[in-house]
Amino acid sequence: MRILITNDDGIHAPGLAVLEELAREFSDDIWVCAPSEEQSGAGHSLTLNRPVRLQKFGERRYAVTGTPTDSVMMALREVMDGPPDLILSGVNRGANLGDDVTYSGTVSAAIEGALAGIRAIAFSQVYSAKTAGTDSEFAAARAWGAKVIKPLLDASFAERTLINVNFPPLAPDDVKGIRVVRQGFHDYSRGSIVEGKDPRGQRYFWFGLHAIEHTPRHDTDLEAIDDGYIAVTPLQLDFTHDASIAVLTDRFAD
Repeated sequence: MRILITNDDGIHAPGLAVLEELAREFSDDIWVCAPSEEQSGAGHSLTLNRPVRLQKFGERRYAVTGTPTDSVMMALREVMDGPPDLILSGVNRGANLGDDVTYSGTVSAAIEGALAGIRAIAFSQVYSAKTAGTDSEFAAARAWGAKVIKPLLDASFAERTLINVNFPPLAPDDVKGIRVVRQGFHDYSRGSIVEGKDPRGQRYFWFGLHAIEHTPRHDTDLEAIDDGYIAVTPLQLDFTHDASIAVLTDRFAD
C-alpha cells in the first residue's frame, strides 16, 4: 500500500512525525509532502499569486512553499511516481470539529485527495494546555491512531467523501473508545476578536481561541470529544441543499 502523508502545521511539525509513525505500521511505501511552514486556517486555498517551490528533505520527503492543497497537488502531479492508495493528513495540533472543517488546512488536504478519487483521512489532536509542548501532547493520537486507521484500510469510501478524525485531549487510558458521529455546528455569534496595540501604537486584532457554544444534540463530533471519545466523521463534498432545488426552481419559473 502506498500512503501519502501531509498536514497544515508544516514539514517539521511533531504531529506529522506521529502520523508517519502510524502509517509505517501499515506500509513501507510512505511519501511525505507538506507545507514548508505552518498553514493553519488556510482552508482549501491555492497559491495563485506567487510561484510555489518544492524542497527535498530526503528520500520520498518533500516540502512545498504553499498551502496544504498545494502540497497534495504537487505530490500527485510532480513528486510521486504513481498515485497513492491512501492520503493521511495531520496529526493537526488542535481540533477540527463541527463547521471549523471549512477553515481547516488539515481537512482541506484530505478534501483534495477525495477530489482526486483517493481515499483520504484527516486527523486532529484536540489541544490541551496541560500537555502543550510536551511528549504527551499527541499521546491519544499515537496510542489510538492505528486502531482508527486499520478498519478504514479496506473500507469502501463513497465518491467525493473523506473521513475526519479527532482525538480527545486525554491520556490514552482515559479515552473511552471510538464513536462514528455527525458533524456538529458552533454558535459563532458568541465569538470574539481581541483588540490590542503594537509597540508603535497601531491597532491590531486577533481572533480569540476560546470556548464557543455548540449544538445541544448528543450525536455529533463536538459532543463525542466532550464525552471523552474519539470522533470519526464521514464528510461529503456535495454542498447542494437538495430540498431547496424545487423551491428555487418555482421562484425562477417563467
